[in-house]
Amino acid sequence: MRHVIVMAGTGAIGLMAVFAVDMLNMVYIGHLNDPALTAAIGFAGAVLGLQIAVSIGMTIGLSAATAREIGAGRHEEARHIASSSLIVTLVVALLLGLITSLAAHPVLHLFGAQGDALERATAYLHVVSPFLPLICVGMAASSLMRVVGDAKGSMHITLLGAVVAAVLDPLMIFGLHEGLTGAAISTVLSRLVVAAAGLRGALRHDMIARPDLSRILPDARHVAGVAMPAILTNLATPVAGAYVTGAMASFGLEAVGGQASIERMVPVLFSLVFALTGSVGPIMAQNLGAGQYDRVRETLTAALKLVMLSVGSTWVLLAALQDYVVAGFHAQGNAALLIHLFCSWTIGAFLFVGMLFVANAAFNNLGFPLYSTAFNWGRATLGTIPFVWFGSRFGPAGVQLGHAAGGIVFGSLAVITAFRVTRTLSSPCPAHVPAGPGEVPVSDVPTVSAEAAMAELDELEAPAFRETDRSEDHVKTDH
Repeated sequence: MRHVIVMAGTGAIGLMAVFAVDMLNMVYIGHLNDPALTAAIGFAGAVLGLQIAVSIGMTIGLSAATAREIGAGRHEEARHIASSSLIVTLVVALLLGLITSLAAHPVLHLFGAQGDALERATAYLHVVSPFLPLICVGMAASSLMRVVGDAKGSMHITLLGAVVAAVLDPLMIFGLHEGLTGAAISTVLSRLVVAAAGLRGALRHDMIARPDLSRILPDARHVAGVAMPAILTNLATPVAGAYVTGAMASFGLEAVGGQASIERMVPVLFSLVFALTGSVGPIMAQNLGAGQYDRVRETLTAALKLVMLSVGSTWVLLAALQDYVVAGFHAQGNAALLIHLFCSWTIGAFLFVGMLFVANAAFNNLGFPLYSTAFNWGRATLGTIPFVWFGSRFGPAGVQLGHAAGGIVFGSLAVITAFRVTRTLSSPCPAHVPAGPGEVPVSDVPTVSAEAAMAELDELEAPAFRETDRSEDHVKTDH
Protein backbone atom coordinates (compact mmCIF):
# COMPACT_ATOMS: atom_id res chain seq x y z
CA MET A 1 0.00 0.00 0.00
CA ARG A 2 2.83 2.38 0.86
CA HIS A 3 4.49 1.75 -2.49
CA VAL A 4 1.27 2.40 -4.39
CA ILE A 5 0.48 5.54 -2.37
CA VAL A 6 3.92 7.08 -2.94
CA MET A 7 3.93 6.29 -6.65
CA ALA A 8 0.40 7.53 -7.22
CA GLY A 9 0.90 10.60 -5.06
CA THR A 10 3.96 11.63 -7.02
CA GLY A 11 2.13 11.17 -10.29
CA ALA A 12 -0.89 13.06 -9.04
CA ILE A 13 1.19 16.20 -8.53
CA GLY A 14 2.28 16.27 -12.16
CA LEU A 15 -1.16 15.36 -13.46
CA MET A 16 -2.95 17.90 -11.32
CA ALA A 17 -0.63 20.68 -12.49
CA VAL A 18 -1.12 19.84 -16.17
CA PHE A 19 -4.88 19.48 -16.00
CA ALA A 20 -5.34 22.43 -13.64
CA VAL A 21 -3.82 24.64 -16.33
CA ASP A 22 -6.17 23.07 -18.87
CA MET A 23 -9.11 23.79 -16.59
CA LEU A 24 -7.96 27.38 -16.02
CA ASN A 25 -7.77 27.76 -19.78
CA MET A 26 -11.47 26.91 -19.89
CA VAL A 27 -12.15 29.44 -17.11
CA TYR A 28 -10.29 32.15 -19.04
CA ILE A 29 -12.31 31.45 -22.17
CA GLY A 30 -15.49 31.51 -20.09
CA HIS A 31 -14.66 35.04 -18.97
CA LEU A 32 -14.86 36.17 -22.60
CA ASN A 33 -18.64 35.59 -22.32
CA ASP A 34 -18.91 33.93 -25.73
CA PRO A 35 -20.75 30.56 -25.66
CA ALA A 36 -19.36 29.75 -29.11
CA LEU A 37 -15.81 29.79 -27.72
CA THR A 38 -16.54 27.45 -24.82
CA ALA A 39 -18.43 25.12 -27.15
CA ALA A 40 -15.51 25.25 -29.61
CA ILE A 41 -13.18 23.98 -26.89
CA GLY A 42 -15.58 21.11 -26.25
CA PHE A 43 -15.73 20.11 -29.92
CA ALA A 44 -11.97 20.49 -30.44
CA GLY A 45 -11.33 18.55 -27.24
CA ALA A 46 -13.35 15.62 -28.59
CA VAL A 47 -11.05 15.44 -31.63
CA LEU A 48 -7.86 15.96 -29.67
CA GLY A 49 -8.93 13.17 -27.34
CA LEU A 50 -8.82 10.74 -30.24
CA GLN A 51 -5.31 11.93 -31.13
CA ILE A 52 -4.04 11.60 -27.59
CA ALA A 53 -5.54 8.12 -27.27
CA VAL A 54 -3.43 6.94 -30.21
CA SER A 55 -0.38 8.70 -28.78
CA ILE A 56 -0.85 7.13 -25.38
CA GLY A 57 -1.30 3.71 -26.91
CA MET A 58 2.10 4.04 -28.57
CA THR A 59 3.59 5.27 -25.29
CA ILE A 60 2.12 2.31 -23.44
CA GLY A 61 3.73 -0.06 -25.91
CA LEU A 62 7.10 1.61 -25.44
CA SER A 63 6.80 1.67 -21.66
CA ALA A 64 5.65 -1.94 -21.38
CA ALA A 65 8.34 -3.34 -23.67
CA THR A 66 11.21 -1.39 -22.11
CA ALA A 67 10.02 -2.01 -18.53
CA ARG A 68 10.08 -5.74 -19.14
CA GLU A 69 13.62 -5.55 -20.53
CA ILE A 70 14.80 -3.38 -17.64
CA GLY A 71 13.17 -5.74 -15.15
CA ALA A 72 15.05 -8.64 -16.76
CA GLY A 73 18.36 -6.74 -16.62
CA ARG A 74 18.62 -6.14 -20.39
CA HIS A 75 19.29 -2.40 -20.41
CA GLU A 76 20.94 -2.27 -23.83
CA GLU A 77 17.97 -4.04 -25.43
CA ALA A 78 15.63 -1.54 -23.78
CA ARG A 79 17.65 1.37 -25.23
CA HIS A 80 17.41 0.05 -28.78
CA ILE A 81 13.68 -0.63 -28.46
CA ALA A 82 13.19 2.91 -27.15
CA SER A 83 15.14 4.43 -30.05
CA SER A 84 13.22 2.53 -32.72
CA SER A 85 9.89 3.25 -31.05
CA LEU A 86 10.54 6.98 -30.86
CA ILE A 87 11.21 7.12 -34.61
CA VAL A 88 8.00 5.25 -35.42
CA THR A 89 6.05 7.39 -32.94
CA LEU A 90 7.26 10.58 -34.59
CA VAL A 91 6.24 9.41 -38.06
CA VAL A 92 2.80 8.17 -36.98
CA ALA A 93 2.10 11.29 -34.90
CA LEU A 94 3.11 13.62 -37.72
CA LEU A 95 0.83 11.84 -40.19
CA LEU A 96 -2.06 11.76 -37.73
CA GLY A 97 -1.63 15.44 -36.85
CA LEU A 98 -1.53 16.60 -40.46
CA ILE A 99 -4.52 14.46 -41.48
CA THR A 100 -6.53 15.78 -38.54
CA SER A 101 -5.68 19.36 -39.43
CA LEU A 102 -6.72 18.90 -43.05
CA ALA A 103 -9.97 17.09 -42.14
CA ALA A 104 -10.82 19.24 -39.10
CA HIS A 105 -13.88 20.98 -40.58
CA PRO A 106 -15.82 17.88 -41.73
CA VAL A 107 -14.86 15.92 -38.64
CA LEU A 108 -16.05 18.65 -36.29
CA HIS A 109 -19.27 18.99 -38.29
CA LEU A 110 -19.78 15.24 -37.83
CA PHE A 111 -19.49 15.75 -34.07
CA GLY A 112 -22.30 18.32 -34.17
CA ALA A 113 -20.38 21.59 -34.41
CA GLN A 114 -22.09 24.35 -36.39
CA GLY A 115 -21.79 28.05 -37.12
CA ASP A 116 -19.28 30.12 -35.20
CA ALA A 117 -18.37 27.25 -32.87
CA LEU A 118 -17.44 25.12 -35.89
CA GLU A 119 -15.20 27.82 -37.35
CA ARG A 120 -13.48 28.56 -34.03
CA ALA A 121 -12.85 24.87 -33.29
CA THR A 122 -11.49 24.34 -36.81
CA ALA A 123 -9.06 27.23 -36.40
CA TYR A 124 -7.92 25.82 -33.06
CA LEU A 125 -7.18 22.39 -34.55
CA HIS A 126 -5.34 23.96 -37.49
CA VAL A 127 -2.87 25.43 -35.02
CA VAL A 128 -2.54 22.54 -32.54
CA SER A 129 -2.82 19.32 -34.59
CA PRO A 130 0.35 19.59 -36.73
CA PHE A 131 2.39 19.72 -33.52
CA LEU A 132 1.08 16.41 -32.17
CA PRO A 133 4.60 14.83 -32.44
CA LEU A 134 5.81 17.18 -29.70
CA ILE A 135 3.49 15.86 -27.02
CA CYS A 136 4.05 12.29 -28.22
CA VAL A 137 7.81 12.63 -27.78
CA GLY A 138 7.33 14.26 -24.38
CA MET A 139 5.02 11.48 -23.19
CA ALA A 140 7.32 8.75 -24.51
CA ALA A 141 10.42 10.28 -22.92
CA SER A 142 8.58 10.76 -19.64
CA SER A 143 7.56 7.10 -19.67
CA LEU A 144 11.19 6.05 -20.22
CA MET A 145 12.21 8.05 -17.16
CA ARG A 146 9.48 6.34 -15.12
CA VAL A 147 10.66 2.95 -16.33
CA VAL A 148 14.05 3.52 -14.65
CA GLY A 149 12.43 5.01 -11.56
CA ASP A 150 13.13 8.73 -12.01
CA ALA A 151 9.75 9.89 -10.76
CA LYS A 152 11.07 13.24 -9.64
CA GLY A 153 12.60 14.08 -13.01
CA SER A 154 9.55 12.87 -14.90
CA MET A 155 7.28 14.90 -12.66
CA HIS A 156 9.41 17.99 -13.26
CA ILE A 157 8.79 17.64 -17.00
CA THR A 158 5.03 17.75 -16.59
CA LEU A 159 5.29 20.58 -14.07
CA LEU A 160 7.49 22.58 -16.42
CA GLY A 161 4.96 22.22 -19.23
CA ALA A 162 2.18 23.25 -16.87
CA VAL A 163 4.07 26.34 -15.70
CA VAL A 164 4.75 27.44 -19.29
CA ALA A 165 1.08 27.07 -20.21
CA ALA A 166 -0.05 28.80 -17.00
CA VAL A 167 2.08 31.84 -17.84
CA LEU A 168 1.29 31.99 -21.54
CA ASP A 169 -2.47 31.31 -21.42
CA PRO A 170 -3.60 34.59 -19.84
CA LEU A 171 -0.91 36.48 -21.75
CA MET A 172 -2.11 35.14 -25.10
CA ILE A 173 -5.84 35.16 -24.37
CA PHE A 174 -6.15 38.50 -22.56
CA GLY A 175 -2.85 40.35 -22.95
CA LEU A 176 -2.52 39.91 -26.72
CA HIS A 177 -6.30 39.56 -27.23
CA GLU A 178 -5.86 36.37 -29.26
CA GLY A 179 -8.73 34.48 -27.61
CA LEU A 180 -8.97 30.81 -28.58
CA THR A 181 -6.10 31.14 -31.07
CA GLY A 182 -3.91 32.40 -28.23
CA ALA A 183 -4.83 29.32 -26.19
CA ALA A 184 -3.80 27.13 -29.13
CA ILE A 185 -0.44 28.88 -29.46
CA SER A 186 0.15 28.49 -25.73
CA THR A 187 -0.57 24.77 -26.03
CA VAL A 188 1.96 24.33 -28.83
CA LEU A 189 4.71 26.18 -26.94
CA SER A 190 4.01 24.14 -23.82
CA ARG A 191 4.27 20.93 -25.83
CA LEU A 192 7.60 22.09 -27.25
CA VAL A 193 9.02 22.59 -23.77
CA VAL A 194 7.76 19.17 -22.62
CA ALA A 195 9.30 17.43 -25.64
CA ALA A 196 12.69 19.12 -25.19
CA ALA A 197 12.81 18.47 -21.44
CA GLY A 198 11.63 14.88 -21.89
CA LEU A 199 14.30 14.03 -24.45
CA ARG A 200 16.96 15.61 -22.27
CA GLY A 201 15.82 13.50 -19.31
CA ALA A 202 15.70 10.24 -21.26
CA LEU A 203 19.17 10.87 -22.68
CA ARG A 204 20.48 11.69 -19.22
CA HIS A 205 19.40 8.21 -18.09
CA ASP A 206 20.96 6.65 -21.20
CA MET A 207 17.61 5.24 -22.30
CA ILE A 208 17.93 6.09 -26.01
CA ALA A 209 20.47 4.34 -28.24
CA ARG A 210 21.81 5.52 -31.57
CA PRO A 211 19.11 4.59 -34.15
CA ASP A 212 19.77 1.32 -35.97
CA LEU A 213 17.78 1.22 -39.23
CA SER A 214 17.93 -2.58 -39.36
CA ARG A 215 16.11 -2.77 -36.00
CA ILE A 216 13.32 -0.27 -36.60
CA LEU A 217 10.84 -2.66 -38.24
CA PRO A 218 11.48 -5.65 -35.91
CA ASP A 219 11.31 -3.43 -32.84
CA ALA A 220 8.22 -1.69 -34.19
CA ARG A 221 6.47 -5.04 -34.61
CA HIS A 222 7.54 -6.01 -31.11
CA VAL A 223 6.13 -2.85 -29.55
CA ALA A 224 3.07 -2.85 -31.83
CA GLY A 225 1.97 -6.13 -30.27
CA VAL A 226 1.41 -4.11 -27.11
CA ALA A 227 0.59 -0.73 -28.60
CA MET A 228 -2.18 -1.79 -30.97
CA PRO A 229 -4.42 -3.34 -28.29
CA ALA A 230 -3.61 -0.34 -26.08
CA ILE A 231 -4.61 2.08 -28.83
CA LEU A 232 -7.86 0.21 -29.41
CA THR A 233 -8.53 0.22 -25.68
CA ASN A 234 -7.72 3.91 -25.21
CA LEU A 235 -9.73 5.02 -28.22
CA ALA A 236 -12.88 3.82 -26.50
CA THR A 237 -13.00 6.72 -24.03
CA PRO A 238 -12.68 9.60 -26.56
CA VAL A 239 -15.06 7.85 -28.96
CA ALA A 240 -17.66 7.70 -26.20
CA GLY A 241 -16.87 11.32 -25.33
CA ALA A 242 -17.39 12.37 -28.94
CA TYR A 243 -20.80 10.67 -28.96
CA VAL A 244 -21.78 12.43 -25.73
CA THR A 245 -20.60 15.77 -27.16
CA GLY A 246 -22.74 15.17 -30.25
CA ALA A 247 -25.74 14.39 -28.05
CA MET A 248 -25.18 17.57 -26.04
CA ALA A 249 -24.90 19.61 -29.26
CA SER A 250 -28.58 19.01 -29.96
CA PHE A 251 -29.39 21.06 -26.85
CA GLY A 252 -27.34 24.12 -27.81
CA LEU A 253 -23.94 25.68 -27.18
CA GLU A 254 -24.51 26.08 -23.44
CA ALA A 255 -24.92 22.34 -23.02
CA VAL A 256 -21.73 21.64 -24.96
CA GLY A 257 -19.89 24.27 -22.94
CA GLY A 258 -21.12 22.80 -19.67
CA GLN A 259 -20.00 19.32 -20.72
CA ALA A 260 -16.61 20.72 -21.75
CA SER A 261 -16.21 22.41 -18.36
CA ILE A 262 -16.92 19.13 -16.58
CA GLU A 263 -14.43 17.30 -18.77
CA ARG A 264 -11.77 19.85 -17.76
CA MET A 265 -12.58 19.42 -14.06
CA VAL A 266 -12.52 15.64 -13.97
CA PRO A 267 -8.76 15.10 -14.47
CA VAL A 268 -7.98 17.72 -11.80
CA LEU A 269 -10.44 16.29 -9.30
CA PHE A 270 -9.35 12.71 -9.88
CA SER A 271 -5.68 13.20 -10.65
CA LEU A 272 -4.86 10.72 -7.89
CA VAL A 273 -7.10 8.09 -9.48
CA PHE A 274 -5.64 8.64 -12.95
CA ALA A 275 -2.08 8.66 -11.60
CA LEU A 276 -2.86 5.55 -9.59
CA THR A 277 -3.87 3.52 -12.59
CA GLY A 278 -0.71 4.57 -14.40
CA SER A 279 1.48 3.80 -11.42
CA VAL A 280 0.20 0.31 -10.67
CA GLY A 281 1.13 -0.82 -14.18
CA PRO A 282 4.91 -0.69 -13.59
CA ILE A 283 4.48 -2.28 -10.13
CA MET A 284 2.53 -5.15 -11.64
CA ALA A 285 4.91 -5.49 -14.59
CA GLN A 286 8.05 -5.73 -12.48
CA ASN A 287 6.52 -8.05 -9.88
CA LEU A 288 5.21 -10.20 -12.70
CA GLY A 289 8.70 -10.41 -14.17
CA ALA A 290 10.04 -11.39 -10.74
CA GLY A 291 7.34 -14.02 -10.20
CA GLN A 292 5.86 -12.16 -7.21
CA TYR A 293 2.24 -12.96 -8.05
CA ASP A 294 0.97 -12.27 -4.53
CA ARG A 295 2.22 -8.68 -4.87
CA VAL A 296 0.20 -8.26 -8.05
CA ARG A 297 -2.93 -9.18 -6.11
CA GLU A 298 -2.02 -6.84 -3.25
CA THR A 299 -1.46 -4.01 -5.74
CA LEU A 300 -4.93 -4.49 -7.19
CA THR A 301 -6.58 -4.40 -3.77
CA ALA A 302 -4.59 -1.37 -2.60
CA ALA A 303 -5.39 0.54 -5.79
CA LEU A 304 -9.12 -0.05 -5.43
CA LYS A 305 -9.08 1.15 -1.82
CA LEU A 306 -7.44 4.39 -2.88
CA VAL A 307 -9.98 4.86 -5.68
CA MET A 308 -12.82 4.65 -3.18
CA LEU A 309 -11.11 7.06 -0.77
CA SER A 310 -10.29 9.59 -3.49
CA VAL A 311 -13.71 9.66 -5.13
CA GLY A 312 -15.58 9.73 -1.81
CA SER A 313 -13.64 12.67 -0.38
CA THR A 314 -13.82 14.60 -3.67
CA TRP A 315 -17.59 14.08 -3.90
CA VAL A 316 -18.16 15.57 -0.44
CA LEU A 317 -15.93 18.56 -1.17
CA LEU A 318 -17.39 19.35 -4.58
CA ALA A 319 -20.99 19.01 -3.44
CA ALA A 320 -20.32 21.69 -0.82
CA LEU A 321 -18.56 24.06 -3.24
CA GLN A 322 -20.67 23.61 -6.37
CA ASP A 323 -22.00 27.18 -6.41
CA TYR A 324 -18.45 28.50 -6.54
CA VAL A 325 -17.60 26.08 -9.34
CA VAL A 326 -20.50 27.32 -11.46
CA ALA A 327 -19.51 30.93 -10.82
CA GLY A 328 -15.88 30.21 -11.68
CA PHE A 329 -16.81 28.94 -15.13
CA HIS A 330 -19.35 31.77 -15.68
CA ALA A 331 -21.83 29.00 -16.51
CA GLN A 332 -25.44 29.84 -17.23
CA GLY A 333 -28.56 27.98 -18.33
CA ASN A 334 -27.91 24.37 -19.33
CA ALA A 335 -24.20 24.74 -18.58
CA ALA A 336 -24.94 25.61 -14.94
CA LEU A 337 -27.53 22.81 -14.76
CA LEU A 338 -25.01 20.20 -15.90
CA ILE A 339 -22.30 21.37 -13.51
CA HIS A 340 -24.71 21.30 -10.54
CA LEU A 341 -25.86 17.81 -11.49
CA PHE A 342 -22.29 16.60 -11.77
CA CYS A 343 -21.23 18.06 -8.43
CA SER A 344 -24.28 16.68 -6.63
CA TRP A 345 -24.77 13.22 -8.13
CA THR A 346 -23.01 11.97 -11.23
CA ILE A 347 -19.55 12.56 -9.78
CA GLY A 348 -20.18 9.37 -7.80
CA ALA A 349 -20.08 7.35 -11.02
CA PHE A 350 -16.34 7.99 -11.23
CA LEU A 351 -15.88 5.45 -8.47
CA PHE A 352 -16.80 2.82 -11.04
CA VAL A 353 -14.80 4.49 -13.79
CA GLY A 354 -11.76 4.33 -11.50
CA MET A 355 -12.47 0.65 -10.91
CA LEU A 356 -12.51 0.13 -14.66
CA PHE A 357 -9.11 1.84 -15.03
CA VAL A 358 -7.55 -0.30 -12.29
CA ALA A 359 -9.07 -3.44 -13.80
CA ASN A 360 -7.55 -2.53 -17.17
CA ALA A 361 -4.07 -2.45 -15.64
CA ALA A 362 -4.70 -5.82 -14.00
CA PHE A 363 -6.01 -7.48 -17.17
CA ASN A 364 -3.03 -6.47 -19.24
CA ASN A 365 -0.49 -7.40 -16.61
CA LEU A 366 -2.05 -10.79 -15.97
CA GLY A 367 -2.19 -11.84 -19.61
CA PHE A 368 -5.73 -10.79 -20.58
CA PRO A 369 -5.33 -7.59 -22.64
CA LEU A 370 -8.42 -8.27 -24.71
CA TYR A 371 -10.50 -8.07 -21.53
CA SER A 372 -9.57 -4.41 -21.09
CA THR A 373 -10.29 -3.76 -24.75
CA ALA A 374 -13.65 -5.49 -24.45
CA PHE A 375 -14.69 -3.67 -21.28
CA ASN A 376 -13.57 -0.25 -22.52
CA TRP A 377 -15.34 -0.64 -25.83
CA GLY A 378 -18.30 -2.16 -24.07
CA ARG A 379 -18.56 0.97 -21.96
CA ALA A 380 -18.05 3.19 -25.04
CA THR A 381 -20.79 1.43 -27.03
CA LEU A 382 -23.30 -0.61 -25.03
CA GLY A 383 -22.57 1.48 -21.94
CA THR A 384 -22.92 4.80 -23.74
CA ILE A 385 -25.08 4.78 -26.88
CA PRO A 386 -28.31 3.23 -25.54
CA PHE A 387 -28.02 4.94 -22.14
CA VAL A 388 -27.31 8.37 -23.63
CA TRP A 389 -29.95 7.92 -26.34
CA PHE A 390 -32.58 7.12 -23.73
CA GLY A 391 -31.40 9.89 -21.41
CA SER A 392 -31.48 12.49 -24.20
CA ARG A 393 -35.28 12.24 -24.14
CA PHE A 394 -35.09 14.12 -20.81
CA GLY A 395 -32.75 16.90 -21.91
CA PRO A 396 -29.02 17.49 -21.36
CA ALA A 397 -29.29 16.30 -17.74
CA GLY A 398 -30.59 12.98 -19.05
CA VAL A 399 -27.57 12.67 -21.34
CA GLN A 400 -25.20 13.10 -18.39
CA LEU A 401 -27.15 10.66 -16.21
CA GLY A 402 -27.25 8.08 -18.99
CA HIS A 403 -23.52 8.29 -19.54
CA ALA A 404 -22.90 7.87 -15.81
CA ALA A 405 -25.21 4.86 -15.58
CA GLY A 406 -23.36 3.03 -18.34
CA GLY A 407 -20.05 3.60 -16.53
CA ILE A 408 -21.48 2.09 -13.34
CA VAL A 409 -22.52 -1.09 -15.14
CA PHE A 410 -19.25 -1.74 -16.94
CA GLY A 411 -17.02 -0.59 -14.07
CA SER A 412 -18.71 -3.09 -11.78
CA LEU A 413 -18.39 -5.94 -14.26
CA ALA A 414 -14.74 -5.13 -14.95
CA VAL A 415 -13.61 -5.11 -11.34
CA ILE A 416 -15.46 -8.35 -10.57
CA THR A 417 -13.72 -9.96 -13.53
CA ALA A 418 -10.35 -8.56 -12.43
CA PHE A 419 -10.62 -10.27 -9.05
CA ARG A 420 -11.51 -13.54 -10.75
CA VAL A 421 -8.49 -13.18 -13.05
CA THR A 422 -6.08 -12.62 -10.15
CA ARG A 423 -6.96 -16.04 -8.78
CA THR A 424 -5.49 -17.69 -11.87
CA LEU A 425 -2.02 -16.53 -10.83
CA SER A 426 -1.71 -19.33 -8.28
CA SER A 427 -1.32 -21.82 -11.13
CA PRO A 428 1.67 -21.89 -13.49
CA CYS A 429 0.87 -20.27 -16.82
CA PRO A 430 3.12 -19.96 -19.89
CA ALA A 431 2.16 -16.29 -20.17
CA HIS A 432 4.06 -15.59 -16.95
CA VAL A 433 7.34 -17.16 -18.00
CA PRO A 434 9.90 -14.39 -18.57
CA ALA A 435 10.40 -13.89 -22.27
CA GLY A 436 13.69 -13.52 -24.06
CA PRO A 437 14.82 -10.43 -25.92
CA GLY A 438 12.24 -9.35 -28.45
CA GLU A 439 9.80 -12.03 -27.31
CA VAL A 440 7.39 -10.23 -24.96
CA PRO A 441 3.94 -11.51 -25.95
CA VAL A 442 0.99 -9.17 -26.10
CA SER A 443 -0.78 -11.20 -23.43
CA ASP A 444 2.01 -10.61 -20.94
CA VAL A 445 2.44 -6.85 -20.76
CA PRO A 446 0.79 -3.98 -18.90
CA THR A 447 -1.29 -1.16 -20.33
CA VAL A 448 -3.05 1.68 -18.59
CA SER A 449 -5.88 4.05 -19.22
CA ALA A 450 -5.54 7.08 -21.44
CA GLU A 451 -6.14 9.43 -18.56
CA ALA A 452 -3.19 7.96 -16.64
CA ALA A 453 -0.55 8.43 -19.30
CA MET A 454 1.63 10.93 -17.44
CA ALA A 455 1.59 9.21 -14.01
CA GLU A 456 4.96 8.93 -12.26
CA LEU A 457 6.97 6.24 -10.42
CA ASP A 458 8.32 5.96 -6.87
CA GLU A 459 10.97 8.59 -6.09
CA LEU A 460 11.97 7.52 -2.59
CA GLU A 461 14.38 4.68 -3.31
CA ALA A 462 18.19 4.47 -3.13
CA PRO A 463 20.15 5.66 -6.21
CA ALA A 464 20.98 2.28 -7.70
CA PHE A 465 18.89 -0.04 -9.84
CA ARG A 466 19.00 -3.42 -8.14
CA GLU A 467 17.48 -6.85 -8.55
CA THR A 468 14.57 -8.07 -6.48
CA ASP A 469 15.26 -7.82 -2.79
CA ARG A 470 13.78 -10.95 -1.27
CA SER A 471 13.73 -9.34 2.15
CA GLU A 472 11.24 -6.73 0.92
CA ASP A 473 7.59 -7.15 0.13
CA HIS A 474 7.73 -5.82 -3.40
CA VAL A 475 9.96 -5.23 -6.38
CA LYS A 476 11.41 -1.72 -6.35
CA THR A 477 12.51 0.51 -9.17
CA ASP A 478 15.40 2.75 -8.19
CA HIS A 479 17.08 5.76 -9.67
